[in-house]
Amino acid sequence: MNMHSNFKHPICGRNLDSVTCTCLALLVVTMLVLSYCRINQENLDLIPNRFLSDCGIRKDKFLEVPQIVWGLNNQKIAFARSCLTARMLNRTLLMPSLSASLFYKEIDKLQPISFDKVFQFQRFNSLCKGFVQLGEYSDIRNQTGVYEIQKGSGRKWTVERDMDQLTQFSQEPYDAYEVIRIVGKNPFLWHDHWPVKDYARIFECLVLVEEIEMEASRVVSKIRDIGNGLIDSAKNSLDSDGLVQPAPYVAVHMRIEIDWMIHCKNLERRSNMSQICSSKEEIIERVGNIAGIKPPTVVYLAVADSLLEDPSILAGWNDGLIPYEKKKLGIDGIYSKYPYLIQSAIDYEVCLRADVFVGNSFSTFSSLVALERTQKLIRMGVTSSCGMDVRWPSYAYNILAESNRPRKWMTNMSDSSLKAISYGTNIISC
Repeated sequence: MNMHSNFKHPICGRNLDSVTCTCLALLVVTMLVLSYCRINQENLDLIPNRFLSDCGIRKDKFLEVPQIVWGLNNQKIAFARSCLTARMLNRTLLMPSLSASLFYKEIDKLQPISFDKVFQFQRFNSLCKGFVQLGEYSDIRNQTGVYEIQKGSGRKWTVERDMDQLTQFSQEPYDAYEVIRIVGKNPFLWHDHWPVKDYARIFECLVLVEEIEMEASRVVSKIRDIGNGLIDSAKNSLDSDGLVQPAPYVAVHMRIEIDWMIHCKNLERRSNMSQICSSKEEIIERVGNIAGIKPPTVVYLAVADSLLEDPSILAGWNDGLIPYEKKKLGIDGIYSKYPYLIQSAIDYEVCLRADVFVGNSFSTFSSLVALERTQKLIRMGVTSSCGMDVRWPSYAYNILAESNRPRKWMTNMSDSSLKAISYGTNIISC
């Protein structure tokens, strides 16, 4: 006799066995929970905070941070750090203000620029959905007010103390406030608690607004058009199907500006290292020794022209490497329309799209370009570029490899701290 023949499941009735019924019951519960998580924004105030935490980042509690300053990539790190701080507090980050200029070089021109004037706001939230969330000030309902906290600083303010502060303000009574406003330090200088992969995930959600992206595409098209004009179309421009292929180009983030040379010399002295600074001659020689670059090839020099005091950067390159900077390329007019932040964003995109990128591993700009190019390789299934030819290779010209070449560069995506990317390193995987 079947002991279960008379069992009546509360959902299934008599016709299905208990295992099947249990699975169906779990499915129903899962669907109910997912439906609950999709409740309309207007009803969020009816949902317990603890349940919102299970469904994703809360949209009824916010974190406000100071205006973000310094260079483009320091601002990107500061923004990501603000996002991750908000994530730990289970809050939506209020869309911060970036800075259009370098505050220590253009004090008279320093002005805030809204995040959505540089990066796509809705696109960011779509790509980072469930991980971090951006909100607008119009989302604030002023129900429970604002609580201001001061970020600690100085030698006594350790990573552990910073984490203790974040933990404290993720709990009652502080968690009850609608807005927690952090005052004081620039987020780039806050202590770091998150691995490289968390920062990288946020960087992937940063998509330039259409106007800036189109300007970058114009620059890349100009570079490739010149490259196509340099090479023999019969030999190099046609593939086996007779289709025109875009000419490859090399992008070099050439850090030889006077302010950089002062900074890197001081850094070498303090850290007792010699692989930070590189002269113009060293960069030109090492780039010329990279294997696999087929001449003639355009070499785009990404350099802050207004800060450069050496007009001879176009001289001394190997035959077959044809150097171009903004003026020679005829695109200086594109850049002159915009403040420093936008100019840097265009150059960043041009370096990111290059077939070969060469930079300085102690530069934040170069480090984030190398990080994004590493992500491209990983998505293709390449976990290491050491000793092999890969698409989109990156190199650090400040670190010498065999045959007087620059060292191949892939970001260590499993690193537990962003310190190497924020402040530079000579440990670059290869």
